[in-house]
Amino acid sequence: MKLKDKVAIITGAGAGIGRAAAVLFAEEGARVAVVDLDRASAEKTAQEIASKGATANVFPADMSRSADVTRVIHDVMELWGSINILFNNAGIVLHGKIHQTSEEEWDRAMAVNVKSMYLSCHAVIPIFKKQGAGVILNTSSATVLRHVVDRAAYTASKGAVLALTRSMALDYIGDNIRVNALCPGTIDTPSLRERLAAHADPEEARKRFIARQPMGRLGTAEEVAQAALYLVSPDAAFVTGTALSVDGGFTL
Repeated sequence: MKLKDKVAIITGAGAGIGRAAAVLFAEEGARVAVVDLDRASAEKTAQEIASKGATANVFPADMSRSADVTRVIHDVMELWGSINILFNNAGIVLHGKIHQTSEEEWDRAMAVNVKSMYLSCHAVIPIFKKQGAGVILNTSSATVLRHVVDRAAYTASKGAVLALTRSMALDYIGDNIRVNALCPGTIDTPSLRERLAAHADPEEARKRFIARQPMGRLGTAEEVAQAALYLVSPDAAFVTGTALSVDGGFTL
């Protein structure tokens, strides 16, 4: 097992990519801290992990709030005594051009997509430094590599994630801390299905999303989770500061 005896914190683990990664990491031997704003969703993920004979605990939290982040890190350390992997996956997608984006929406995108990563890294890196090793994985987006219309705040926030990833990778390379980013393309998740449902013709909207994929289909959360597993595992021991696209050719 690639993650045997490792402790992994995964945010946004109640659904989609986070859920798939939590299940996969646990199958690979990790003890998983299932972190999500939605307690019910987090509990479903933990139950799925437990049904496979693996280990997970639920930590409901809003990771854009410093008090919640401090509590999660403290409780994980109290429970398992170490943290080896931090997968910053929680995020939201906001639509709209910049003139259509309210100040409240902009602030929310930056808080959930960027500030949450700052807070969790700020709390975990001292632990990694003390332990002499650690791995951080941040979910950015393929839209920072190939821009799309009507995603101003989202793209700006995910661009900040990628820049932060590269900065931290260089800052902490001497501490044996690896930091990488995932750049998923259009992935068939509950979040996407919810956004499609808001269109006047959800099926037509889905066809448009698929049409921009050179592979002719959407990605799956499980496919992204496999990429995440590679980046947090010893297989990627010589990989840091990278942006791994998992997008079916979208950015080509």
